[in-house]
Amino acid sequence: MCDDTAVASNSREVAKSSEVSPDDVPGAEQWGWHGGFPKGTIIGGVITILLLIAFIPGPYQSRTQDIWLVLISLGIVAGIIGHVIRSRNSWRR
Repeated sequence: MCDDTAVASNSREVAKSSEVSPDDVPGAEQWGWHGGFPKGTIIGGVITILLLIAFIPGPYQSRTQDIWLVLISLGIVAGIIGHVIRSRNSWRR
């Protein structure tokens, strides 16, 4: 690894630092953009939460797995809320 490399905070900095135009990236030709799937991330998180909650009623003798399922679901909820807040405030930066 090189010690003189810096970490870019977004794709434009990567394009500037590597002297590669974003238009030259294969994904730009195929899809025309360099973004993510913010709504897909939220939808996937909600589906995951619903699946985890659906696993709670089961033929278990111990309820330890219920605690884990609820805690993981709450962690995903926190991640979704954080994602929505960050994306809502991103235009102000």
